[in-house]
Amino acid sequence: MPTDRRIEKIKRVLQMKQPDLTVVLENIHDPHNVSAILRSCDAVGVREVQLLYTIDSFPDIGKKSSASAKKWIERRKHRSVDECYGFLRKQGFTVYATRIADKCSSLYALDLTKKIALVFGNENRGVSDEAAEKADGIFQIPMLGMIQSLNVSVACAVTLFEALRQRQSCGQYDSSKLSDEELNQLIKEWTEK
Repeated sequence: MPTDRRIEKIKRVLQMKQPDLTVVLENIHDPHNVSAILRSCDAVGVREVQLLYTIDSFPDIGKKSSASAKKWIERRKHRSVDECYGFLRKQGFTVYATRIADKCSSLYALDLTKKIALVFGNENRGVSDEAAEKADGIFQIPMLGMIQSLNVSVACAVTLFEALRQRQSCGQYDSSKLSDEELNQLIKEWTEK
């Protein structure tokens, strides 16, 4: 039986969920990276993560490595870029893929207060050419050192916390984006976990 304090925490967390912010994981195979990404998603209020696995299979994530974040983040599987992006665009998302390229936006130039899907690619290959080409835009995190890229879980965390910063500054965490019906249903589901 959940305590009143636990129910209040669940309600408070759910009221800050950002259903208009999602992450797409494209063929990320390291379970530790996936777990770290899920933890960052939970920390900033992402409700659902898109799993785009066309080459690799989704890794087995242990409860210990994810600190149970997988319990609080919904996951939706997609078998192709077209399926994933089609689903997202039908929901009204603009899709931005990470990429090291000459012509791309800086993370800090993006408006992350809108309905945004952020695509992160495989540890070795990065975002696929198809996923980058079919995205609405590509971006990179500005880096000043000799190494051109961050670990995928770190890149995702940096990006998500920039989204949190932008969204907090315009009050998007101040009131729930979920309907009362959705909120009550999720409270019921989460108290049973």
